Amino acid sequence: MLASRFGLVVLSITVAATAVAQKPPVALPEMGSNVVVFRPTDDMAADQAKIDAIYTEQQHSEFGSGRYAILFAPGTYHLRVPIGFYTEVLGLGATPDAVRIDGDVRVDAALKNDNATTTFWRGAEGLSVKPESGTMQWAVSQAVEFRRMHVLGDMVLNQRHGWASGGWMSDATVDGTVNSGTQQQWIARNSEWKQWTGANWNMVFVGTPQMPEGEWPQPPFTKVGRTPEVREKPFLEQEKDGTLAVRVPGLRRDSSGVSWHGGETPGRVVPLSRFYVARADRDSAATINAALSQGKDLLLTPGIYDLDQPIRVTRKDATVLGLGFATLHAVKGTEAMTVADVDGVAVAGLLFDAGEAKSPSLLHVGTAGVHLRHDARPIVLHDVFFRVGGAAVGKVSANLVIDSDDTIVDHTWIWRADHGKAGVGWTVNESDNGLVVRGDRVTVYGLFVEHHEKYQVLWSGEAGRTYFYQSEIPYDPPTQAAWTDANGARGWASYKVADTVKQHEAWGLGVYSVFRHPDVVLDRAIEVPKTPEVRFHHMITVALDNLGAIENVIDDKGGPTQVAPHRVTPKVPEFP
Repeated sequence: MLASRFGLVVLSITVAATAVAQKPPVALPEMGSNVVVFRPTDDMAADQAKIDAIYTEQQHSEFGSGRYAILFAPGTYHLRVPIGFYTEVLGLGATPDAVRIDGDVRVDAALKNDNATTTFWRGAEGLSVKPESGTMQWAVSQAVEFRRMHVLGDMVLNQRHGWASGGWMSDATVDGTVNSGTQQQWIARNSEWKQWTGANWNMVFVGTPQMPEGEWPQPPFTKVGRTPEVREKPFLEQEKDGTLAVRVPGLRRDSSGVSWHGGETPGRVVPLSRFYVARADRDSAATINAALSQGKDLLLTPGIYDLDQPIRVTRKDATVLGLGFATLHAVKGTEAMTVADVDGVAVAGLLFDAGEAKSPSLLHVGTAGVHLRHDARPIVLHDVFFRVGGAAVGKVSANLVIDSDDTIVDHTWIWRADHGKAGVGWTVNESDNGLVVRGDRVTVYGLFVEHHEKYQVLWSGEAGRTYFYQSEIPYDPPTQAAWTDANGARGWASYKVADTVKQHEAWGLGVYSVFRHPDVVLDRAIEVPKTPEVRFHHMITVALDNLGAIENVIDDKGGPTQVAPHRVTPKVPEFP
């Protein structure tokens, strides 16, 4: 393993004479061998060799066990940084401009022919990048975070015009042009650029000052001028004395643009000494829960945590932050994590993986039937990703269940595997629902949910809001009889708003089919009650490959994706 060859990069206390002006060395607790830290006084050739070795291990490791976090102390670096699977590249500055990479930070397509449709599980945060070519390549699909970034040049979201199925951008600035090209869909929240070019099926912009020109459906731009409410993701930063802390940003309302124009993102700073630093090679759910019960916050270092009971987050304002796609694997049929119905909790940067024993859910937020107001200090989930099958057999009823009122979800991909090295099949990786929302006033930015066997999303809470939705319905229903809902409809709608709901709103939704068996269709992609305060804006359906069809976009509106002998892409601008 690469980890055993490198170990943790220990930062020397002795500062060379040429580096007197540098900040003190980063002072770290023992984070394990998969956290690698660089400083600007390093030998760049040695650093480049370490980066290249990590990428060699992770470039094609779609279902492997390696997990890495690469941290850069404030300063300037002359490096090329390719990012592979389960790798997170993070700057430790209070602003992105405190850490500068002159060279390259990039993501390459994971498949042949420049195809990035399986380029998952990686990310970059807190960096400024001056790409040596003038253009930063970010060829990505689902579960790829791009946050608090400053690109000193242009940015392209595909590789040589190959397909890509992303993606997410937030709190980021691009000095030049963002070219989305062949990206199928995208959401940009609170981000800035000189200009945006390109569109395909479903592009959503929320709180972006420089909106691209054109109106839905051609080009398919959904534009929301202000972000109603959000807290940015917590992040590590180096303090003046060299120690690390976690900045927990404050709640922003009615915002546009990035959070760090004033120099730093407003929020509270929590010393890392107040965190329990968990490691997969030594910690269990019991040791983690013991630390949480003593009032600690939680930092989960890279690794796979096999959990025989849930991690229980019960304290108000608790922060749970994962590094390097720390993976919570439920192995005994329990939840992997539960969050109490309390104010101000932040859960960020985690991959939840279902185990072979069926779990009721993987992450459960709040308590069923309890409605407490949290509008001043909502629970927020950032970059929380879910997987059922693919790496191994997994089974779950509903992946993410939200009972807590006022919760904010800021980027999620909830995936029942359609491919993998193990555990893929209609009766193998069982999952009824991706997201179940019973809390009121829940807001989701960047909702990606795919391939579950019943409703992808089942929303029964009042006053919910979704900004961007991407969903492929399951590929593998073996027959229509095996995939018929409780009311006799053919298939289960992808996005279901319960009949009892009086108020709900969603912007920019794309639902796609890729059926693998003949004579299977879906009657409607979106199913909602007919009431004036349930409103949907800008919807599209697409049938890929040559089998089956989606018969309507929303309820009985939109028409089918197959008008013999041709495929079409039905669109509904507004409903009702």
